[in-house]
Amino acid sequence: MGGNGSGTAEKRPNTQLGSWFVRSGWSKGELARQVNRRARQMGAHHISTDTSRVRRWLDGEQPREPIPRILSELFSERFGCVVGVEELGLRAAHRAPSVSGVDLPWAGPQTTALLGEFSRSDLMLARRGFLGTSLSLAAGPSLIEPMQRWLVPVPPTPGAAPEPEPLRDRTRRARLSGPELDLLEATTAMFRQWDAQCGGGLRRKAVVGQLHEVTDLLQEPQPAPVATRLFKVAAELSQLAGWMSYDIGLQPTAQKYFVLALHAAKEAGDRPLGAYILSSMSRQMIHLGRPDDALELIHLAQYGSRETATARTQAMLYAVEARAYAGMGRPSKVKRAVRMAEETFEDALPGEPEPDWIRFFSEAELNAENAHSYRDLAYVAGRSPTYAALAAPIMERAVELSAKDGEHQRSYALNLVGRATVHLLQHEPEQCAVRAGQAIPFAQQVRSERVNTRLRKTVDTAVRDFGTVAEVIHLGEELARRLPEAEAV
Repeated sequence: MGGNGSGTAEKRPNTQLGSWFVRSGWSKGELARQVNRRARQMGAHHISTDTSRVRRWLDGEQPREPIPRILSELFSERFGCVVGVEELGLRAAHRAPSVSGVDLPWAGPQTTALLGEFSRSDLMLARRGFLGTSLSLAAGPSLIEPMQRWLVPVPPTPGAAPEPEPLRDRTRRARLSGPELDLLEATTAMFRQWDAQCGGGLRRKAVVGQLHEVTDLLQEPQPAPVATRLFKVAAELSQLAGWMSYDIGLQPTAQKYFVLALHAAKEAGDRPLGAYILSSMSRQMIHLGRPDDALELIHLAQYGSRETATARTQAMLYAVEARAYAGMGRPSKVKRAVRMAEETFEDALPGEPEPDWIRFFSEAELNAENAHSYRDLAYVAGRSPTYAALAAPIMERAVELSAKDGEHQRSYALNLVGRATVHLLQHEPEQCAVRAGQAIPFAQQVRSERVNTRLRKTVDTAVRDFGTVAEVIHLGEELARRLPEAEAV
């Protein structure tokens, strides 16, 4: 049976794990089921935990990886804060400095080497059955302070050191051509489109494999303009690998890719791309219940790209800023950031050249982000009907617009679930059941743990609060039939 412990001869009860466990409200069986489900999502099919195993952990048995990291992620999500392996009284796996942490050197050759090493480890561990077991999440100053060095000038180091003169002409002929670079960039855009349509679970390994190939190219001698374009491709692929990892619940892996992406964007000299990567990190911190960290990251993104980002990118950053303020329960700041997002979005010029990575931020996405800000504010303010009423028409508009978009299927599913949550806040269980029911077939199609988790939580809340309403009863049955727990991403 997987998850066997490596306990010592004299075990003492793990009081730290016991404290988190009691406060979680979970039973031993529920925790065991969640561990098994998360292990399946990671591909660790050898893990098979039961109540007796959980009891032994509480009694002091030290489980082997990836169990400690799984428990860290589960408790972090439960409590909305980062709960490290050590805080659970568990032994962290040995972490090699080169593949752990976020405080990494800001230099081209090291960034290339780290990208290559991490993507290779990811691919190898995926084949063995689990991912990134040596990682832990960074938060607070240990995350923010290294990211602030994104803006500190460093000597330019694009590409490798010049090769000896006799080899130079020979290697130049073997370098990438313009059409080959164009194809790499087009492939990255295609991967991004697949993620929007299919979720993070389907093509993640393909993206990681492509990233590894690009880092191989960066380790060869390249002219400075080619190296710059390759670093930009590496940054976009690393961001996408991070986003896909985030989407399927691999939070430490996602954070590592985001950090490496920011390093690559710095080497490419692309500050708007760096700001976009920081916005992804900010969204992850919002998801993990750390709005203070999210706000620091988004302010860093705004400051760093204030003179170079297009209006659409700036509008996206304001929208994420509003989400962070909502999590902090600061309504006046939320309203200002929402207004700035709307006004700045209107400044986007039709036909203005835009990088492909910002194309997702449409009018539908603008409305969805702003509606979620007011929805989140409603929750923080004790299910406030005032903020729910502000969210409702904007969320409805987001649903209408995203229904017409055949590409961003995951966003449409999330908007349907978001609309369902607002209906719940407004005590409209029948309408909630309609929107949540519409999301079920998309949850079946899209390989996204975020969609599955939000849909399940919404239906669970509806059943808990309005369990006698016929439409809600039918919704619960329909979800259990069409999206059983075993099919979770």
